[in-house]
Amino acid sequence: MGITARGVGLLVAAVVLLAVGFRFAYPELTLLGAAAGAAVGYAALVALWRPRLTVTRRAEPDRVARGEPASMTLTVRNTGRLRSANLLAEDRCGERTVPVPVLRLRPGRDTEVRYDVPTDRRGVVPVGPLRVTRRDPLGLVALARPYGAAVPVWVHPRIHPLTAVPRGAGRSLDGRVDGVPHGSITFDSLREYVVGDELRRVHWRTSARVGELMVRENVDTSMPRLVVLLDNRVAGHPQRVGGVAESFESACEAAASIVTAAHRADVPVLLLLVAAEPAEPTKPAEVTGPDGEADGPLGPLDRLAAAELSDDGDAVRAATTRLRQDRLGDTLIFLTGPGGRDELGHVGALRGAYPSVVVAVFGAAEPTPPGTAGLVVVDAADGAQFAAEWDGVRRW
Repeated sequence: MGITARGVGLLVAAVVLLAVGFRFAYPELTLLGAAAGAAVGYAALVALWRPRLTVTRRAEPDRVARGEPASMTLTVRNTGRLRSANLLAEDRCGERTVPVPVLRLRPGRDTEVRYDVPTDRRGVVPVGPLRVTRRDPLGLVALARPYGAAVPVWVHPRIHPLTAVPRGAGRSLDGRVDGVPHGSITFDSLREYVVGDELRRVHWRTSARVGELMVRENVDTSMPRLVVLLDNRVAGHPQRVGGVAESFESACEAAASIVTAAHRADVPVLLLLVAAEPAEPTKPAEVTGPDGEADGPLGPLDRLAAAELSDDGDAVRAATTRLRQDRLGDTLIFLTGPGGRDELGHVGALRGAYPSVVVAVFGAAEPTPPGTAGLVVVDAADGAQFAAEWDGVRRW
């Protein structure tokens, strides 16, 4: 609850009138002071009344690429028995507010507002909650309350079409991918039986022990796997234009383009960030599914939309150590900015664990010296130039 300037003035006047009236025995002043105090108290009681409003939102769509149109439709319904008089409402969309007409909304009626969501920058745009302010008729007291939950709109990086993705070092003499249903004969894990599974894949010993049918899940060891390592350190992207690290935005666009192209080519791809993300998924959520999205809570494009720069300057060494130990794939693609050139030695040391290593440096004023750390290095001004040069890179 907040008392307006008018309410503060009237409350001060009430105190002064009561004090003077009692001190000098002026009943008229005492009566005026009491009336002023009563008016402020009545205003507080009126503002405390909570209108019954139902708020629903519909984002169209809730996931877009940078620069594509997106809109939010907000519907406010009066579910109470009284008219919602003296109400002012505004919805929050990112850094701006949008007025919502709810003044004198009748019971059982609703009002709808549709507005554009800004998508000029990559990121997660929080929309909401609706902020409803109730005032008394005299404008002495104002009370603001939130209604409805905030809904995020995911603005993904731009995706530039790539002609192909690196095929890596296939480990099968029969080609890149073996046409074996449910993977090859290499055992990976056990899972519960579902209708349609072949009975020959049932692991009877485990099924007898746990009391329900368990099925062997195999993997295709000949399938190449891409690992995209995105440098999200502040030190890797030191240059700023209007407070934005354009080299990091370009690296995010390149990562999104590779992930999408890998999905279309039916190649497993793993997206990792140099500096750890909050609650970063590390298991199947990182492997892409339909439309480049993962089956887990956050797909790779959503993670790229939410990616931010971190101050962890020593994260490259920790990330490369983990990559060397885990050997998550056979093709490593490192995306960094001008400041990431100092860390290429750590990336070059991964060539023993990853047969194919490609580095892309974005936003550098000068080209990277050839043969740096024995790596294939691509210098690109932005994501579009990276996509244009990708066809030549994949033939290395």
